[in-house]
Amino acid sequence: MKNIQSRVSRVAAAMMLFMVIALPAFALDIKTARLNGLAGEVDNGLLAIPPGAPLDTEELIATINNSRRAEYAKVAAQNNLTVDVVGEMMFQKIYSRLPAGTWVKVQGKWIKKVK
Repeated sequence: MKNIQSRVSRVAAAMMLFMVIALPAFALDIKTARLNGLAGEVDNGLLAIPPGAPLDTEELIATINNSRRAEYAKVAAQNNLTVDVVGEMMFQKIYSRLPAGTWVKVQGKWIKKVK
């Protein structure tokens, strides 16, 4: 009986340790996704999954893109611009802040930002 309790305690401790270590991996944000090559910026101001990346970030990317589209539409309406123009302008702003090595898609081609 004592042997079983000891095993249960070790399994419980191992599971708790796994949860503490693994939980941050599930809490993926856009910065982490970009740094790990799981998401890239596109020259239209939206995000996409770069080459070779798993599809794990689809939901995160869709959520962020929906928010960006809504914001771009507001800015476009306020400034008598198209949503596409606002997206392109935002890409330029976002691009200037991205660290080297971040995936970007420019004119339909994926590249890693150099500087």
